[in-house]
Amino acid sequence: MIENKNRSAEEAKSIEVAEESREMDWKSKSFIAAIFMGDLDMSMATPFPEQDAEDKAVGDAKLAEVDAWCVEHLDGEAIDAARQIPAPVFAGLAKLGLFGIKIPKEYGGLGMSQTNYMRLLACVAKYCGSTAATLSAHQSIGVPQPLKLFGSEEQKKKFLPRLAAGEISAFGLTEPTVGSDPANMQTYAELSDDGEHWILNGEKLWCTNGVVADLYVVMARTPPKLRKGREIKQISAFVVEADWEGVEVMHRCEFMGLRAIENGIIRFTDVKVPVANIIGEPGAGLRIALSTLNDGRLGIPAIVAEDGQSLATFSARWAKSRFQWGKIIGRHEAGADKLARVVASAWAMETLSSYCAALSDHGGVDIRMEAATAKMFNTEHHWDLVDTALQLRGGRGYETMASLEARGDASYPMERSMRDARINRIVEGTTDVMHLFLAREALDKHLSNAGAFFKRSTLGEKLTALVGCAKFYPGWYARLWLGGLLKRHDGYDGELRAHLKWVEKRTRKLARTLFHKMITLGPKLEMRQLTLARIVDIGAELSVMALVVARAQSELNSGHSTHLPESLYWLAYRRAAVDDMFRAIGTNADAEAVALAERVMARVDELPAADTSHLEPLPREYGKVLTSGKRKTRGPAKKKAVKKAAAKTPAKKTAKKTAPAAAK
Repeated sequence: MIENKNRSAEEAKSIEVAEESREMDWKSKSFIAAIFMGDLDMSMATPFPEQDAEDKAVGDAKLAEVDAWCVEHLDGEAIDAARQIPAPVFAGLAKLGLFGIKIPKEYGGLGMSQTNYMRLLACVAKYCGSTAATLSAHQSIGVPQPLKLFGSEEQKKKFLPRLAAGEISAFGLTEPTVGSDPANMQTYAELSDDGEHWILNGEKLWCTNGVVADLYVVMARTPPKLRKGREIKQISAFVVEADWEGVEVMHRCEFMGLRAIENGIIRFTDVKVPVANIIGEPGAGLRIALSTLNDGRLGIPAIVAEDGQSLATFSARWAKSRFQWGKIIGRHEAGADKLARVVASAWAMETLSSYCAALSDHGGVDIRMEAATAKMFNTEHHWDLVDTALQLRGGRGYETMASLEARGDASYPMERSMRDARINRIVEGTTDVMHLFLAREALDKHLSNAGAFFKRSTLGEKLTALVGCAKFYPGWYARLWLGGLLKRHDGYDGELRAHLKWVEKRTRKLARTLFHKMITLGPKLEMRQLTLARIVDIGAELSVMALVVARAQSELNSGHSTHLPESLYWLAYRRAAVDDMFRAIGTNADAEAVALAERVMARVDELPAADTSHLEPLPREYGKVLTSGKRKTRGPAKKKAVKKAAAKTPAKKTAKKTAPAAAK
């Protein structure tokens, strides 16, 4: 860990926990990591990876089945209005096997690839974002994925068949006073005197699926370990049954979008968790969570990419049918600009999402930076895309679908799409956290080479680092200036080749910029979050531009050029944006923002306190407990039904899922 005198003690503890939980070794070369080092390796993107034909055929068949079911049974507008997913929908999802898309067939799941998993999630999301979010939380961050990656064979046999059959899982990490900083986690587990159980106490906030979950994967602090006389905080992962004594659903949260997700506050009071229910080793919890998210984060990029495609199709029809000032709005320059941005953004998002899915299915590839970039890039561009599509649509975009239908106008759930879209920039790692995560990984090669100069080290360690730096940096730095002379970019046609040469040149500039900032700011670079964010955003933009070139060229090579116009527009459009980002690194108002924020916060203490006498105080117990203790409404009877999962009827599933609603 870098020594930084500018850190507070709490900041140091948080970073120490984060560093302890990082994946320390790179399993393979990363396309995006290489870009931050000035290495645009197009051999990793060309030919652009396509889904295996056999796997695609399996996915196509299942996709057709799911899409037909959604048309018949999944009414996103009705679910959004009711703020609850109906019991028959849960039954249908279970019958289709969608609670176990990636769970291996030997444990009762569909055993499908990451690509098909993402395709199926995106299909469901076309009809209802809340339902897709429920499935995603269950499988991406819930119990199935951690068990697949780190669970024992006994744990897999015990839990995965239940989850594949339709039992729901949730993930407990965030707490009322802890967001992206797990070092300050308060939920705690300690071994019982007899060593048979972990005694779990604490509270989890914003636990998606938590209100109706059958199983939780809960992150909790466990006793610290000693290293060189220092205590190192440990976080461990546990599988917790919802109907155990001491598990309580305290509150169901309500949101502006995804209104039907069963998200809540879960309290654990002296819950006895068998030692067999810890996932991996004590202290491995945060590493398990981060590793799980490498694949888990890819669900959201796929969902928003699909929504982008739907919005693009609708926007094109609208631009062609709406007349203003004597011609269709798509032929006005302002309308054409909006339509081009929507369509090309959707294409770029889909390109990045499918590339990451292919890497995941390949196996043995390190995708930590690709997954984080996809989450950050797609959610940010999707928000811009939705806003642009709504502006093109005008007042009808702001009007609800129900109102449009009631007055006989052409309807599209654009208002609901915008409400559902906003959370994606926050959930599963905010954009701000993704900036920091990607910046840390982008600096990894430099810290590996020169880390001894940024922390307390012996003279011998510093001399060793000095020798290593002397061997690496002169040649590397020279290539950042002269490397373009050696790049021919054979195999790329016309304008694509010109764009690729531009991307390669800016890739070397990016690496130089990051290196210069590391040298001039030293450990202080860690505190320059806006500078790091701009550098990360440039790297993401260049990565996607390169992938768009690769995909467009692969289409040309196969005799198709369907998306060449989208590709060429996107490349031209983002060149200007990237150059603006470079300029902003040196010319910005960051210092003024910090000064103003300090002044405004100081003023707050001088203002009179707000009058809250008219408000009802919120008790610590969050009002009436929704479910607690043995959860008799979903306990023994449900467990009996699980044993007969293969013989479940929709009626039984309905009874199971109406219980939480009755409790509420």
